[in-house]
Amino acid sequence: MRMSRLFTKTSKEPPHDADSANARLLVQGGFVHQEMAGVYSWLPLGLKVLRKVEAIIRDEMDALGAQEILMSALQPKEPWVTTGRWDTVDVLFKLKSQTKKEYALGPTHEEIVTPLIQQFVTSYKDLPVAVYQIQSKFRDELRAKSGILRGREFGMKDLYSFHLTQDDLEVFYAKAIEAYLRIFKRCGLDAKVTEASGGEFTKKFSHEFHLETPAGEDVILACPSCPFAQNMEIATKEKGNDCPQCGATLGLTKGIELGNIFDLGHTFAEAFKFEVTTEGGKKQMVYMGCYGIGTTRLVGSIVEASHDERGIVWPKSVAPMPVHLVSLSSKDNAVQEKILETAGGIADDLEHEGVRVLWDDRDASAGEKLADADLLGLPLRILVSEKTLKEDAVEWKLRGEKEARLVKLGDIQEEIASF
Repeated sequence: MRMSRLFTKTSKEPPHDADSANARLLVQGGFVHQEMAGVYSWLPLGLKVLRKVEAIIRDEMDALGAQEILMSALQPKEPWVTTGRWDTVDVLFKLKSQTKKEYALGPTHEEIVTPLIQQFVTSYKDLPVAVYQIQSKFRDELRAKSGILRGREFGMKDLYSFHLTQDDLEVFYAKAIEAYLRIFKRCGLDAKVTEASGGEFTKKFSHEFHLETPAGEDVILACPSCPFAQNMEIATKEKGNDCPQCGATLGLTKGIELGNIFDLGHTFAEAFKFEVTTEGGKKQMVYMGCYGIGTTRLVGSIVEASHDERGIVWPKSVAPMPVHLVSLSSKDNAVQEKILETAGGIADDLEHEGVRVLWDDRDASAGEKLADADLLGLPLRILVSEKTLKEDAVEWKLRGEKEARLVKLGDIQEEIASF
């Protein structure tokens, strides 16, 4: 992809209302565009990142044995009345049709997925079953903030599992925790599993997955020596107490919630009278689990975790492209032609090998191009200039490192293979 053909542009100035690193850098870099508070359009480079995050999630959900579906975002009022949540969920966007019927924009999908699965599952032989979707959600947040971390329209992967027994649910629940940790690790994040309140769903503990960062909204009671962590809203210990797992001194930290999982028990099954026939011929209520990851929030969290004073530092696994090719201008026409020819050849060769390249071929100064390369944060910068051509080489620099080095033109393919 040539930057001269990219319709988006970078900006030197951050948005006036940017209150977080992701809000500033994603807009400045042209990854997203804010339409209004809490609502963003995803632009070409940003969408590539989002799709890579979704692909990682999809890969792990499929490996977990879940089946992908896509449920309606526009939801009828009736199932929300059935669960008693039509008048209790304060972030529910409610719409009134010209037909006088009322609808909701889905903030979550328990009210849709439970009767949906009920249509197909009637016997113990049909269980367990797990379904997931990746879809936009809508929540009437009183105060949207922190860029794409807390919005009114956002992407989410929600997974729902249905089981005959509590034991079977707990086995799947444990596997889901491991799948979530793999997802976050593949996205370049070290997430902490945190005990949390079951909230309105259940009196049991649920679990949240937090990225420890000063930009976080949640206060976490965490052990510095082992995985033990609790959300302070339900903490059974206090700062300075001994860790119940290893004895180290507990401390407080802040975290961004990347995802959460709930043991729903019979909560929604009872509302919809979702029963199956057991092997003995009796009727039994099914057990449910719910597992969510904010996909757009995950992108914002990656930026919060991986940036410096110059811009974003994308992990290779989710970067829009792995290589940022920069060709600098020369006043000598013959040299300039040679620079463009060399850069174009590098781009073609890498693309032929399946390595996506963002080529900055714009008529811009060296300072502007290098500043934009740092802002956009692709993992590898390859620079072609009059100076490097004298050495029959390119300048090779990893975004996460300070020093650059020269790589001979004939060695680029070999270096890329080990990059």
